[in-house]
Amino acid sequence: MSQICQITGRKVMVGNNVSHSKRRTKRTFMPNLFVKRFFLEGESRWVTIKVSAAGIKVITKNGLLQALKDAQAKGYITKY
Repeated sequence: MSQICQITGRKVMVGNNVSHSKRRTKRTFMPNLFVKRFFLEGESRWVTIKVSAAGIKVITKNGLLQALKDAQAKGYITKY
């Protein structure tokens, strides 16, 4: 299963671990993802989305329907 937020599009980033001697090794930064169920009032049904903590803030601020429409316009989800 991919590690991508379906609302904000956040995904795994790659960087370096830097030791005390400044030796660099590759590492990954994982997004803070949750599988959440939200109730879509207009259609009277539950929607399950994989969403990051920042995505939950976006849903709280703009509303679920608007966040889903924006994510669909940006190509993060195909249907909801």
